Amino acid sequence: MTQIGRSSKRHHITVPGRDGARITLSWAALSDKGYRRAVNEDSLIAKPPIFAVADGMGGHSAGDVASAAVVNRLAEHVSHGYVDEDGIDSALRAAVGDMDKDAGHSDLGTGTTVTGFALTLAEGTPNWLVFNIGDSRVYELEDGELRQLTVDHSIVQELLDAGAITPSEAEVHPHSNVITRAVGFNEDPVPDFSLVPVTAGTRMLACSDGLTKELTEHGIRHFLTVGTSPLDAAGQLMDAALGNGGRDNISVVVVDVLETPESPLPPGRRGTRLR
Repeated sequence: MTQIGRSSKRHHITVPGRDGARITLSWAALSDKGYRRAVNEDSLIAKPPIFAVADGMGGHSAGDVASAAVVNRLAEHVSHGYVDEDGIDSALRAAVGDMDKDAGHSDLGTGTTVTGFALTLAEGTPNWLVFNIGDSRVYELEDGELRQLTVDHSIVQELLDAGAITPSEAEVHPHSNVITRAVGFNEDPVPDFSLVPVTAGTRMLACSDGLTKELTEHGIRHFLTVGTSPLDAAGQLMDAALGNGGRDNISVVVVDVLETPESPLPPGRRGTRLR
């Protein structure tokens, strides 16, 4: 398991060309191997401008190699205030090359999911660049409403989209672990991208499927809402997932947007703006 970045109670990012305008974030990141896995094949990065989780596949050390390759390549962009689609694409392609060099770890090959969000500039305005390959997920909590911002690349999602199964059937489907897109296995990585406004008062979550296997969206919304800080929310999510069985590796990154140029914090204010 590779973790780049830890927790921060407050971090300021300058918005270029906006005369001192800034974004202020607070975040926390946690990972656990769970109760049924011998090792933790998840990796994560929680360091501006990128917040992401990667869930490795391929068995034991091979999955860890793949997820570590992704977050290490993404980390090459943390010296920049913002990153674009080309930056994410190039990092993922380089990670596949790194995995190929370590192909001896597994005869079956190795790969990983990756999902996250990164600060980007769209026509000079800060946005979240949400990206995803696989079945790890990004959620946004705003005004008490939880929205899933990514779409799983999985057999179960395709069956759901086709109307062949119901959401309740999807939760217990025997192919729930089969994904249709990954980073690795000698394939060119093809992430989905979307832009989401950076809005003061929102709470963002990136998580591996070890969390979503154990908690419904109602449960995720509850713990994100009652958590008094990113670290508190991440800890409650982790405890609940482990308490429900902890059948897989679990990784969570929780980020609060405290301040934007359109909604600056009053001088001296220390709390979050979650509504």
